[in-house]
Order: sequence, then C-alpha cells, then structure tokens
Amino acid sequence: MSDVVRSGNIPITAHGQRLDQVLATLFPDYSRSRLQQWLREGRVRVDGALQEVPKFKVLGGEQIELRVPEELPATAAWKPQAIALDIVYEDADVIVINKRAGLVVHPAAGNYEGTLINALLAHAPEMAGLPRAGLIHRLDKDTTGLLVAARNLPAHHHLTQALQARDVKRFYLAVVNGEFTAGGTVDAPLDRHPVDRKRRAVVPGGRPAVTHYRIEERFRTHTLLRCQLETGRTHQIRVHMAHIHHPIVGDPVYGGRLRIPRGAGPELMRFLRNFSRQALHAVQLGFTLPKSGEYMEWQVPVPQDMLDLMQILREDLRNAAK
Repeated sequence: MSDVVRSGNIPITAHGQRLDQVLATLFPDYSRSRLQQWLREGRVRVDGALQEVPKFKVLGGEQIELRVPEELPATAAWKPQAIALDIVYEDADVIVINKRAGLVVHPAAGNYEGTLINALLAHAPEMAGLPRAGLIHRLDKDTTGLLVAARNLPAHHHLTQALQARDVKRFYLAVVNGEFTAGGTVDAPLDRHPVDRKRRAVVPGGRPAVTHYRIEERFRTHTLLRCQLETGRTHQIRVHMAHIHHPIVGDPVYGGRLRIPRGAGPELMRFLRNFSRQALHAVQLGFTLPKSGEYMEWQVPVPQDMLDLMQILREDLRNAAK
C-alpha cells in the first residue's frame, strides 16, 4: 500500500526541542511511541533530509514531512453504530457536534462500542479511513458541548494545522469551588501523574499548557468561569483549576473532598452531593472552514444539570443576603 504524506511547519518557538517532541505536537492524532517507531523506520524528513534520531534537535521554522502507512488507523475494528448525535453543523468536510454527558468520545481498551466515533462511522462511513476516524480533538466522557471532526484527509490536515497554530477558538463554562476577585491565566505544564498514570498533573518539564479564564458570575461560595484554551492537553481545565485550588464542582478525579459551603441550606447540600460529573461545558467553538476559508463560530446552550446548579447557587446567594 502507498503512504499518506502529512506535512507541517515547525514553529520558531520550538528551537532546540527534540524531533520526537515536535512530532507529537504537530501530529497529535498519533501516539508518541508510534511516531518514534516511524522515525526509526525512516518515515520522517526535515527540510527534505531524512531524520531517524528521536533526539535530533530542531532549529525551528523547518518543514516536516511524515509518511503514514495507508492502512493506519485500523478503524476497521471499530463498529459503526446507530447512536443519536446532536449535529449543529455539517458539510462535505466537517461535522460539528454537541456532545452529551456520559458519551465516551474514542474507543479504548474495554470500551470499543457505544462511543462518539462509533456513531460518526455510522453517520459518515468515509471517516473510517482517517486518523482517529476524523476526530480533531476530544472531550472527556462527562464534559458536554462542542467538538469537530473532519470527513476527509484534506479537511483533517487543515483542522489539525489550525489546532496546532492555535487558530481554533474553544471556550468553556465551568462552575468551580471558591471565589475569584478577577480573571487570569494558568500557565502550568501538564503530563501524566507520576504515580497514578490514569491522571494528569502539573509536572515540571511537562507539555506546555495555558488556560485563560474570566469571571462570568459570582455566587456566595462558587464562581462561574469562562475558560479559553490556548493549548489543548488532556484534562487541561480540570487539572489547572484544581492546581489553583478551585476545582470544578462535581469533578470525580480532581475535585478532592466534597466541599459543602458553610451555611448551605439542605437543598444546596443535597444538590452538591448528587452532582456526579464535572460542571464543565464546551460552550463555543470557532474555526476557518477548509474549502471556503470562511470563519464560523457555533454556540450551544448550557445543559440542564448545570443550569439547575447555577440556579440553586443564585438562590443560596439571595438567601445569604437577606
């Protein structure tokens, strides 16, 4: 079989970084181990020159080419399944979806069915030939809101490049514990937790991760934040909020011990105890369409469970002011 050639430009800011690190940044739809394997197999060229050493240091600004075996990814093992999708936009190149809570995005060990990708393969079978079935980015199982998938290889390349160039605009709403006096930025590198490999953590020397946030609404003991991703690491907002001691309400992994505010009424106490997912919603998404070059944005309503949470927090604030 012939190979699929993926290409990109190494950012100037990557000067001095290892080639395998740069590959992981430019081509996030493939694992680091697979990229390193392809390096050793002679599938990578930098400015036309073959490079086979993962530790090779880049200068920044070079063009990089990666030859991907056509048979990858092996999505044939993933079954198309007729699962309802909330599609907010669709054309010949892209599909924008409003994901519900509880829907796993990507098949994984022990969970190969009932995912968003299974649903996409049923809706658009041509996506079976794309890396990760066209998925450009992910949302955690219990995070709701907008994400985009590509329907063909040129669109996938366009959107992947836009994501790497930070030209895809992603905004989230999060209800977090504690009060803020002002918005700000969390700039803290992320990687796998040194002990619990299923979690992420702020780790010196980890992958750069930047989250901007501003205050949308203040409650008595909680805050509604609007977060913008500058980078898109796994669990980024959840880990960053926990890192600054304002974990997201209901987060079962990073939320720590349940926080019941002093003076909370029985209804608020009951609601917080029963809120069993992170209160995080990808509310807005924007990017340039692959063919037309037109910039488009989409916004979806906040899910009912988060609306109910915010309403009971407003009532708590009003009761405290009496």
